[in-house]
Amino acid sequence: MKYDIIIIGGGLGGLTAGAKLSREGKKVLLIEQHDRPGGCATTFRKGDFTLEVGLHEIDGPSPIDLKTKLFNELGLFDRVEFIKLPEFYHFVNDNIRITIPHDPQEAATILKKAFPGEEKGIDSYYSQVLNPKKRGLTSEAPVGEMSVGEFLDSIIANENLKLVLLGNLGYFHDDPYSLSLTYYCAAQSRYFNGGASYIKGGSQMLSDFLADYINSHGGKVLLNHLVTEFITDNGELSGVRCMKKNKRGEKVEEAWADEIIANASMPGIASMLPQEKSKILLGLIGDKKPGASLLTVYFGFDTLLSNIGNTHYSTFVYDGSVKSQIDILGNNKGDFEKRSYTFVDYGQVDHTLAEGGKSVGALCCIDYAENWENMPEKEYNLRKEEVARIFIRRLESIIPGISGRILYHEVATPLTIKRYTLNPGGAVYGFEQLPFNMPVDTSSVAGNLHFASAWTRTGGGFSGAIYAGYFCALNVLRKKQATK
Repeated sequence: MKYDIIIIGGGLGGLTAGAKLSREGKKVLLIEQHDRPGGCATTFRKGDFTLEVGLHEIDGPSPIDLKTKLFNELGLFDRVEFIKLPEFYHFVNDNIRITIPHDPQEAATILKKAFPGEEKGIDSYYSQVLNPKKRGLTSEAPVGEMSVGEFLDSIIANENLKLVLLGNLGYFHDDPYSLSLTYYCAAQSRYFNGGASYIKGGSQMLSDFLADYINSHGGKVLLNHLVTEFITDNGELSGVRCMKKNKRGEKVEEAWADEIIANASMPGIASMLPQEKSKILLGLIGDKKPGASLLTVYFGFDTLLSNIGNTHYSTFVYDGSVKSQIDILGNNKGDFEKRSYTFVDYGQVDHTLAEGGKSVGALCCIDYAENWENMPEKEYNLRKEEVARIFIRRLESIIPGISGRILYHEVATPLTIKRYTLNPGGAVYGFEQLPFNMPVDTSSVAGNLHFASAWTRTGGGFSGAIYAGYFCALNVLRKKQATK
């Protein structure tokens, strides 16, 4: 069948592009290999528990947020509710426990009280974060081309303060000394300028809305189908072939379109392109590397954790072996007994995720596919259970009594993420966001191939993927308008 646009992948980037293009009257086919839309913006059900796959918080939506403009266009706020979060994060290490609010002035006041003598550095930090385009604060080189680690070292002496400010580093990257300050500030500023929210009922509510929008506006969302190759006509991309997952004996399906959008990794798309076009895309990618992945332990509890004394929505725990920024990367690659982690208590904000007074939570840390590859299945499963026991024991020291309230737990590794997203290494944020990192201009690969994912210039996270989808849709619409 012929469509105006085919979208490969149903993560937030593809769904956003598809919904925007459907609103503008384009006939869209979106093909997703999973049994539900959303990519990392999904939930799954276990007994009384709805488990959130990836979302801890989404910045905004605020009145000045591009997401707000898009969501208003689609009428999304009539069906999807955003719960404002009570705080940015709670930070814990051997030396300090401190809660950082979303309000930047309030946050600065709290930090100045906790770290006397660092007032100037704290002001410099918030000045830069709240004005991400600001340059030249402390260095002859533009501040925007420094790493986050270099920037913090240039304005702050106290190592504990640097670690507190880097509490949510795992939202972006695994190493402050190789994370672009420009990228970090652009993303971090949205949390301080617009607060943050959790989607009531889980991120699947957002993904389902966008998929329903496409289906109800003349398009089609095809689940459980894997795109295997591109169809070419005189050397140009003209469609795709896909196959229903897990049923290899079925007939291959074909679809054609004038424009094709890839909501997928660039290395993955390169592997499906005709040889010459694949060579061009791989050349453009060059030595760019996929970013880190994550390990997550999902929990179902028999009570609200507030009943046993937990008062925080998200707690970032840095192990005592992390004395300074330089220790962070090694810790992220080290033993799970000491690896820093985040614990999210969803019961603090959304009681609809569990039934009968129960609640859900998730523990998450940076991880890498190489730690899990080439294991026999039995060894792999035993290792997952061992890691779960390690983190349950460590959680007990932060929230006494929590281990006795666990009814359900399950571990997802980077290989789990790789299986459901097809991202190399289970990368969750696209390419590493390094200083001087230039986005990949894919226009020379094929004039009708577009990308809408974390692998583009907007980067990862929920907002990054949504922006990628929105900008991609606008580019397709402009192209269509120009050729009329």
